Amino acid sequence: MGPHPAQGLMLLTLLCAPVAAQEPGWHYSPLSGEGDRATLGCALGSTPDAYACIAVRCEDDYSTGVHIHTSRPEGDAGRWAITIDKETRSFEAVAADPYGARLVGDYSWVLDNLAHGAVAYLEPEDGSDMPANHIALDGSLYAINAALAFCAPRVPVEPKAGTGV
Repeated sequence: MGPHPAQGLMLLTLLCAPVAAQEPGWHYSPLSGEGDRATLGCALGSTPDAYACIAVRCEDDYSTGVHIHTSRPEGDAGRWAITIDKETRSFEAVAADPYGARLVGDYSWVLDNLAHGAVAYLEPEDGSDMPANHIALDGSLYAINAALAFCAPRVPVEPKAGTGV
């Protein structure tokens, strides 16, 4: 006896449900084309309509990028105050796809503290309104390492020696 028709309909509905790209916490970035090359850390209380996220991404040139991804109507480019574990630093972000903006300059402090800190906050320096911006860093180290595995230096493959070697 096969499954009840209602079970098939329920399964089809689940498979067609949209993926919540801005769900709270750290996870692979579900944005189109991102796959497992980026991790997205979103604030507690984030919804598909109101969200504040930080993406750590393996860029096309295998460098590491840090992106701002929010639902702010003003966009994400500009100066940002990023607070991690009660220490705040300022960073410039320029418009960049597929997220709103990418940090430029030396942002090694952000990368290190996202991986090893407890909580982060994003705040635009222009004072514009922000959705919830409390980003818990639980699981961030694992998620960042998994996404950046593709940024590891490429080692050339040496030709295999003959069978006697």
